Amino acid sequence: MLNVQDIRKDFPILNRKVNGKPLIYFDNAATSQTPQQVIDVIVSYYSNYNANIHRGVHSLSQEATDAYEKARITIQKHFNAKEAHEIIYTSGTTHGINLVANGFSSLLKKGDEIIVSALEHHSNIVPWQMLCERTGAVLKVIPMNEDGELILADFDALLNEATKLVFVNHISNALGTINPIEYIIDRAHSVGAAVLVDGAQSCPHLKPDVQALDVDFYVCSAHKICGPTGVGMLYGKEEWLKKLPPYQGGGEMIAEVSFEKTTYAGLPHKFEAGTPNICGGIAFAAALDYMNAIGFENIAAYENELLSYATERLLQIDDLKIFGTSEEKTSVISFNVGTIHPYDIGTILDKMGVAVRTGHHCAQPIMDFFKIPGTIRASFMFYNTKAEIDAFVVALKKAIMMLS
Repeated sequence: MLNVQDIRKDFPILNRKVNGKPLIYFDNAATSQTPQQVIDVIVSYYSNYNANIHRGVHSLSQEATDAYEKARITIQKHFNAKEAHEIIYTSGTTHGINLVANGFSSLLKKGDEIIVSALEHHSNIVPWQMLCERTGAVLKVIPMNEDGELILADFDALLNEATKLVFVNHISNALGTINPIEYIIDRAHSVGAAVLVDGAQSCPHLKPDVQALDVDFYVCSAHKICGPTGVGMLYGKEEWLKKLPPYQGGGEMIAEVSFEKTTYAGLPHKFEAGTPNICGGIAFAAALDYMNAIGFENIAAYENELLSYATERLLQIDDLKIFGTSEEKTSVISFNVGTIHPYDIGTILDKMGVAVRTGHHCAQPIMDFFKIPGTIRASFMFYNTKAEIDAFVVALKKAIMMLS
């Protein structure tokens, strides 16, 4: 069991007021909040050993290098990657996806097929469209149903010998649907296709084991896992990372450089050109340590409790419709109320101290499927409470009354 009141003391921002009201932060799917323990790690880095890494012989550089590479091992162990060099630091999920898409430009040819799901964030759609434009490959889409679930029979029908890559998010950011990625990975591998899983929304709520999943690529962002913005991770199987060319050229990713020829460094440095977000990488590991100390099983159980409670409370409101009703779902609720525009409700909720996300959530194809302009999205983390949900419902009813 979680002691939520004690946990909330770790998050300074939860004590602030917005428009004179206590902050109720239900925008966790966009970014989570950061505990003091992680903030302290960031302050310590810049206060005590801020230096560039890998190339320095002085003490600060060596300390920073040790902390950065130790953090990589922490991330490796958290995701159960076989080797530390299979963990590539990125600026976030989008960077990781683009790195892989760019690499496959040299591996695909005209007529090859790649498959993406209808539930994707734009960051797991646009890079693959760009890849198809560069290579002549064909993009196909796994359709979804009214519950916000992928239609697996249609996925099976799309697979064939021409399929080279399959991309799917572990959890939908817009609907909260948990996708059956084990099935998708297994079926894709049966035709020789590689699989990339977008874990941006899953990693705050569960603990992916990349070896057990047998996934080829897995990407995520630290800022959704109680870490800082501007840093993330690409996991790739060593065999695939060796096949992909470097994404960017510059310092750190080279072995030797002359004006005649450059040879590239081995993994992971081949994909880490330039000065990285050193502090971000160290703080990313600190955030994982923080969440592991709480326990992901405890987090999942409590967040499911919040999801059930909030769903029950919201469905008591007249004309409120929830989008995304999959049985396998995480703590995200997307909804609309009658014909009221989501933006209008979100604006009034903010005046009452409630932070929710409104719009298409960078998942416009999902909104087009439901024929709506967007939704109001409330997303919960383990530091949220039922009392906050109650206050949110009261504020929502006031907003509806004002707009009706």
